[in-house]
Amino acid sequence: MRKLDGKVVVVTGASRGIGAEIARLFAAEGGRVICAARTLREGEHQLAGSLETTVAAIREAGGEALAITVNIADPAECEKLIRAADESYGPVDVLVNNAALTYYLPVKDFPLNRWMRSWAVNFHAPFVLSQLALAAMIPRRSGAIVNISSGAAIGPGRGPYRDPAAGARGGTCYGAEKAALERFTQGLASEVYQYGVSVTCVSPSQIVPTPGTVYHRLVKSIDDPRGEPPDLMAKAALLLATEPLDQVTGRVTYSQQILKEFGWISDARGRGVETRGSGYAEA
Repeated sequence: MRKLDGKVVVVTGASRGIGAEIARLFAAEGGRVICAARTLREGEHQLAGSLETTVAAIREAGGEALAITVNIADPAECEKLIRAADESYGPVDVLVNNAALTYYLPVKDFPLNRWMRSWAVNFHAPFVLSQLALAAMIPRRSGAIVNISSGAAIGPGRGPYRDPAAGARGGTCYGAEKAALERFTQGLASEVYQYGVSVTCVSPSQIVPTPGTVYHRLVKSIDDPRGEPPDLMAKAALLLATEPLDQVTGRVTYSQQILKEFGWISDARGRGVETRGSGYAEA
């Protein structure tokens, strides 16, 4: 029996990168997957990847999936997404808050509209979508919410900061949003534990080569050997979505760390294994 047979799954940011990999794996495990993103067709975005590509790959492999174009920065669009999932497949069993929007700019140069929009996608949308999904999960006393964080949530530590280049990447905003998401994860997990709903959060142990990370020059190419294969994040999300509640809920963790802990892989590297994670990961 597959791990998600008959389960209704919503994955945001499923047009490319980690989100597309999660959608494909969850469908292969029997999930009926709602793939959500803004890019429906190839060429509509400057980066490669689209919902049509993700859904076509799932269906070609014998899985079940549906594409829903949505701008999750708008709460009304979040409602549209959860309603579409319910009307198409039924109440949501698993929600994966993966979509992310990044602008690598220092605070002094950060346009206010970009600041507001990035918070809307990276933090407000997981709140809204979680609240909507919980409306069906709580009465059924089951469900899983998996939030996707980032190593950016690990701050630069206490000063003084003598190296001007240390903060030059401009990740303060994105890191703050992901740190907030990790705190939100543990708080929500404690609130809904009594209802049998799991809430977890996972980051890559190493940078995952995706169209986005290549564009932002975090890795050299999709084939960069220094990067983490995207299937490890997908497997880590699957583990968190399917392991028993008492084994995982409230965990803020890293892909290779959690996979090794549960015996899904034998060798592990990177954050959470070779280096420390965020404070919430160690709480």
